[in-house]
Amino acid sequence: MSIDWFVEEGIGEQRAIRVENGRITAARLYWPGSLAAGQIEDAQLIARHVGSSRGTARFTSGEDALVSSLPRNASEGAMLRLAVSRAGLAERGRSKLAQARPTDAPLRAAPSLAEAIGDSGARAKVVRTFPVPGWDEIMADALSGSVAFNGGTLYLSPTPAMTLIDIDGSLPPRELALAAVPAIADTIARLDIAGSIGIDFPTLDRKEGRRAVDTELAAGLGGWAHERTAMNGFGFVQLVARMERPSILHLLTHNRAGAAARLLLRRAEQVQDPGVLLLTCHPALRAHLRTEWLDELTRRSGRDVRIEENPALALEAGFAQAIAA
Repeated sequence: MSIDWFVEEGIGEQRAIRVENGRITAARLYWPGSLAAGQIEDAQLIARHVGSSRGTARFTSGEDALVSSLPRNASEGAMLRLAVSRAGLAERGRSKLAQARPTDAPLRAAPSLAEAIGDSGARAKVVRTFPVPGWDEIMADALSGSVAFNGGTLYLSPTPAMTLIDIDGSLPPRELALAAVPAIADTIARLDIAGSIGIDFPTLDRKEGRRAVDTELAAGLGGWAHERTAMNGFGFVQLVARMERPSILHLLTHNRAGAAARLLLRRAEQVQDPGVLLLTCHPALRAHLRTEWLDELTRRSGRDVRIEENPALALEAGFAQAIAA
C-alpha cells in the first residue's frame, strides 16, 4: 500500500493531509491533551443512570466521558477499563463529553495522528513539512466558514445538532445545485467533517432535477462511508457518517484564538533565515501562546524567540520572521 497521508507533528497540534495527483484531497487536525478515539484507560464510574446501561466515568486527567454498554454489576465508584470511541466536542456555551465503552483490551495512550491513521488501515509518513502547498487555504476556509466554487459559495455552520452547509450563488437553481456538489464533497474531506451534516440546496420543483443532484452527490461521495437521504421538496439533504473527532471546521470555529496561535507557530517553524525569531501578532493572541509551546519552538529552532504585539493585525494574520540579535 502506497503512502498517501503525510503528517506534520507541530507544536500544540498534529496535522495530516492526503495527497492524490499532487493535490490535497483530505486533511485532519489533532490537538493533543484531551481524550481521543482509540485511547484505552482505567477510569472511575462516577454516575450511572438508574435502570440504564449508560453512565459517566472520570479519567485520570479529570476529563469525563459518557459510557455505554455498562455491565450490570458496574456500580458507582467502580474502576472500569474503557476504550474511547469519540473525542469530546466543544459547542457554543457547552461541551459534549467524549464517549467510551468497556473493554478488555490492553491499556493504550491517546494515539498520535499518524497512529490513528494507521488504525484506519491507511499508511502515513511523518514529515517536517508537507510536500505540497494548501494547508493555509484549508485553515482559511475553516476560519471564514465559507468555500467559493465556480458559480457560488458554500457557507458552513457547525451547530450543536449538525454541520449545516448552505449554498448561495447567481446560477439558476438546478445549475447551482449541480455545480455545488463537487465543492461539497471536496470540503467534507478537506475539513474532515463527519457526524450529521445538513445540506441546504436551492429548491428544485421538478423531481428529475432533485434526482440528478442525488445521483451526482452519490458519485461525489463514493468511497466515503455514510448514509444519505434523498433531496426533499425543499432542497434539503442529510448525510450521516461516523464521528470520532471534531472536524477542522469545528476546532477552528470554537477556538479561533487557539487555532491562530498554533498557525503562527507553524509559520515560525518554517522560517529558514538565520537570526532571532520574531513573532508579530494581535495582543489577544499573545495570551494563547503557551509558555511550553514557546519553549518547544526555541528547542526546535535552536534560537531565541521574541514576541511583538500589533493591534492592527487580524487574529489569524500573525507572522514570523528572522531578525538580527
